[in-house]
Amino acid sequence: MLLRIRSKEGMSRIQVDPSDTFASLAQKIASTLKLDNPDTIAVGDQPQPDAATPIVQLKDKTIGSTDLKHGDIVYVSFPELTSTTDAAASPSSSSAPAQPQPRDASGYIPIDDLASVKQDNVDDFLEKQRGLIKRPKDSDFCRHGDNAMCDYCMPLEPYDQRYLEEHKIKHMSFHAYLRQIDQAKQTSAPSSAVLKQLPPLEEPNYKVKVPCTGGHAPWPEGICTKCQPSAITLQRQTYRMVDHIEFSSAGLVDTFLNSWRSTGCQRIGYLYGRYEPYLDVPLGIKAVVEAIYEPPQENHVDGIKLALPWDEEETMVNKVAEACGLSLVGMVFTDLIDDGTGKGTVIPKRHVDSYFLSSLECAFAAEMQKRHPSPCRHSATGKYGSKFLSCVISGDLEGNIDVKAYQVSETATALQEADIIEPSRKPSVMRVRDSVAHERYVPEVFYKFKNEYGVVVKQSAKPTFPVEYLLVNVTNGFPHEPDPLFVASPGFAVENRHAQDVGTLAKYLSSASNHEQLKKLLSDFHVLCFLATLNTLTPSEFSRVCEIATQRDVSGDILETMDGWKTLTVLLKEAEGNVRYNTPSTRSATTSGAATPATSEFTEISCRHCTFANPGGAVNCEMCGLPLGE
Repeated sequence: MLLRIRSKEGMSRIQVDPSDTFASLAQKIASTLKLDNPDTIAVGDQPQPDAATPIVQLKDKTIGSTDLKHGDIVYVSFPELTSTTDAAASPSSSSAPAQPQPRDASGYIPIDDLASVKQDNVDDFLEKQRGLIKRPKDSDFCRHGDNAMCDYCMPLEPYDQRYLEEHKIKHMSFHAYLRQIDQAKQTSAPSSAVLKQLPPLEEPNYKVKVPCTGGHAPWPEGICTKCQPSAITLQRQTYRMVDHIEFSSAGLVDTFLNSWRSTGCQRIGYLYGRYEPYLDVPLGIKAVVEAIYEPPQENHVDGIKLALPWDEEETMVNKVAEACGLSLVGMVFTDLIDDGTGKGTVIPKRHVDSYFLSSLECAFAAEMQKRHPSPCRHSATGKYGSKFLSCVISGDLEGNIDVKAYQVSETATALQEADIIEPSRKPSVMRVRDSVAHERYVPEVFYKFKNEYGVVVKQSAKPTFPVEYLLVNVTNGFPHEPDPLFVASPGFAVENRHAQDVGTLAKYLSSASNHEQLKKLLSDFHVLCFLATLNTLTPSEFSRVCEIATQRDVSGDILETMDGWKTLTVLLKEAEGNVRYNTPSTRSATTSGAATPATSEFTEISCRHCTFANPGGAVNCEMCGLPLGE
């Protein structure tokens, strides 16, 4: 059975047998906590050290002879901890802000520290809401006054199954799921009061447990029933971390689609936005997308090649998004093939008889969700699941271009992390890997379905199983009254699709005749990202520019008071004139009027402003538009 060991070093888990003695338990505790002398350990059923009993007094007593049961918590105290981790701690670390950190090999955080986990603002808000579904007085069955209620009109819990089915809500919201499991825990048979205080969530883990308390060599040299993962039965996830994704305007998606319209190649972009409560689902969450950033990628008609992580993700783009009050909420990619009719319709590829997300896309979504976990104080590790969304733009059954949004289940992410599954050549099925001696242990994987006789059948998932068992559907749409954060139209050149340089920016901003028009032109995420690469603005000035671009009540007059903006204005004016001068016809003429062949060979000239290598004979840099001469 499993015992939870609580000490000043946090929470640990130890496997024991009822026939084990407390002396054996002391050895396992000392090994887990890296204690030199197990005889100094005291144990008890209360957190107060005064109520603990020295384990030397119990060393001959078996665990089965006590009241300890599977999952019970044992409080452990000892005089001092000789962990090499604590001994090597830097004295200067005490000046750093206190952050909850994992305290044992499993990454668990002490219960008292979970309250300090920084969650998303929408999670903090929804935790304070009761979430009851109000119902009006039933004219047929209610026989009471207006100030009373009965079973026919009393509010429902946010996880009420009948309500969800009537309103065609396939997955309950995450916070409704939290209320459901918390209610089940409180109404279950009374066990230990401490057990009821434990975090209700625990991320699935299908890896071999290392180290193991079974007394054998650690994996891969040895394995036993204590450390090997149990058999897995796949089933549909009943909840979802995000219930709806809302694009702030139709123009946002249309601009992203222009790349496919002009090239016929597929495209991927990262979605930046924010999380808000979603009123159409009890305690629901929606992701509001305000910008699509297109990272460096290699586009093909049948797919996309993308490097992860890309260089500027953390250093630039995420910081620009944070200055605008946004964060990374998901990704969107196209899967479009024109049907050749000339009507603007496309070939329908994704439907109930084929697939919605391919096995390769599911694996990619699982990897992205693992990279972007959701902080949660209701999980023993301080994180649970992910709010990262995967949107695919493809054709519906009528050939129209449509957006669909998905997540993969927590089971899918755990299977991917444990290296149990891999994409299949057939997009509608996922493949289960084979076990490899001393390298990979794969437990038994099953899934259930109804056969042609309506009987539920349990079948092995090896070698393959349908990807639908891993999918979580998310609704999507546009607001009834669009009010996007970025209002520039038409916008600035999109990064990694069109050339971006100082000359392009100068031409883009030259149409502004006053500060209000300039403020509107700056209200573009692509402009702000490019400004961040120029390094002419200080961090505080750049944050102020982002406020001007995103907040309606901040005037553009403030730009004139910034030294960095004045420097940028000078560069823009130079670049605007130099780009017009640095044309093939102008560069082919010398100062005396004699023609110079366009194919003249000169040594390459490096720009002193941006270091771009320009061809010989160029007067101004082809990258930034600034003069090459001193």
